[in-house]
Amino acid sequence: MLYPPALARPSFAHAPMLHVSLLVEALRARPVLMFWVAALSQGALWVLLPTLIYSAPPGDVPLVLATGREWVLGSSLGPPLAPWLAELAFDAFGHRMFGVYLIAQACVVLTFWAVFALGCATMGARHAVMAVLLMVGVTAFSLPTLDFGPAVLAMPLIALAVLHLWRALGETRRHHWYAVGIELGLLLLTSYAGLIFVALIAVFLAATRRGRAVARTIEPWIAVLIMIVVTLPHLVWLERTGAGAVANFAGLSGLMIAESRALTWLRLVGSLVAAHAGMLVLLVVAGGLRVGPRARAPAFERDPPPPLAKAFVYYFALTPGLVATVLAVVLGTPIPFGAVGPLVIFSGLAIVMAAGDVIHLYRQRIVGVAWLALLAAPLAVTLATVALGPWTLAVDLETGRPAAAMGDFFTDSFHRRTGRPLRFVAGDLDNAGLVAAYSPDRPSLYLVGAPERTPWVADKDLRENGAIVIWPSADTAGTPPAAITARFPDLVPEVPRSFERPVQGRLPLLRIGWALIRPNAVAGR
Repeated sequence: MLYPPALARPSFAHAPMLHVSLLVEALRARPVLMFWVAALSQGALWVLLPTLIYSAPPGDVPLVLATGREWVLGSSLGPPLAPWLAELAFDAFGHRMFGVYLIAQACVVLTFWAVFALGCATMGARHAVMAVLLMVGVTAFSLPTLDFGPAVLAMPLIALAVLHLWRALGETRRHHWYAVGIELGLLLLTSYAGLIFVALIAVFLAATRRGRAVARTIEPWIAVLIMIVVTLPHLVWLERTGAGAVANFAGLSGLMIAESRALTWLRLVGSLVAAHAGMLVLLVVAGGLRVGPRARAPAFERDPPPPLAKAFVYYFALTPGLVATVLAVVLGTPIPFGAVGPLVIFSGLAIVMAAGDVIHLYRQRIVGVAWLALLAAPLAVTLATVALGPWTLAVDLETGRPAAAMGDFFTDSFHRRTGRPLRFVAGDLDNAGLVAAYSPDRPSLYLVGAPERTPWVADKDLRENGAIVIWPSADTAGTPPAAITARFPDLVPEVPRSFERPVQGRLPLLRIGWALIRPNAVAGR
């Protein structure tokens, strides 16, 4: 067919073709499916890997389990919800750490979902998926802590509370206030640092016109009442025990102190920024930096978010970290929650919100490779550390200790000597904590060096029921350390027990000194 010159068909022979990767196709066609694949795959990997390669739990998990076993309303860890949930998860899977790792990653996945849901409500599903994918570039989420405790549990509670706050405030769905009250109550049952978010929500309501209008309705006040009712048992415990936190304000002043505090604050803020290094890499790769003027990239458009949505996202992305770091400097305490995870939940959402209504995705294939690398690198490093660390650098990993063998040996020794179940184990957290968690009898833990952290064990309990006392031994005589000798002056040490680690490498055998305190009824025979 012939065309007149004015109507000639345009030629595309020399026009560059736009190749679209699988990542882009998934973002456009199935954003919800892409979210679930990314979130669940990350969660599953971080459950299976430690279950298969860790022979002992990391960090303070033994203390969390020991606290949860007592079902106390409060402890040195703070409010009781995290220890309770850890104990339930541990028991549900036959006293195996799989349950604790599972609940830790369930918290991470639930946090992702809440961020995704908030992104869908304010920016649309495609941009919400981008925000969740960017979270893999934040160390708190690319290397999810397996040290389950208040910081890990606080993340989904904060994310859900902010999500339901938007439903109630931004979408005027007033029944969501009840969910906000429940989630804030559970947050305060998890960590005292949750008061930061309660205060931030109150400030946001007071600072916005819609917030002030909503505050004149009944639902927010019902949410406050629900929050108080949820936390009431712990509040009663605080009143009875006098264990309320007291801030110690030092009356020091002067240029040196002011400069020291300013530098400390800058260091804390720097640590928050450094936690986003992986996210910065993804932004540089996917952005238009150093691309040719004719470079083409697929575009993702959205309807302009309302001003309230922008203010809401920016506020809850930026203020928690700033307030937490200021409080840490002023009060002279560690950063609230003890981790950055709860403070950077909405960073990815704020970045995508600030990127504009049209986002061009350059270097599609490299972006996919970079994202997979950020996801896989921590897994590979963890695996290499456990498998090669004892062979190369002779690293004694806390997760490489033979916890099951230790629990079985000391429990069996107590049974044979006394004919009774092992009710108490005393010593340090690194060793006695493992026996308390992995012993078939699940004894109560008593920390000799810090008895205030295990107040549920009294002298009378040890005398009546007996106990196993253990300590790391530096010699074949099994000489107890000074703290144990001072606490148990009549203790008679047994021959130290040596344990082989699952990956022994070039490490010496793990030598544990121990002694037995006989129950009164047995000792009097």
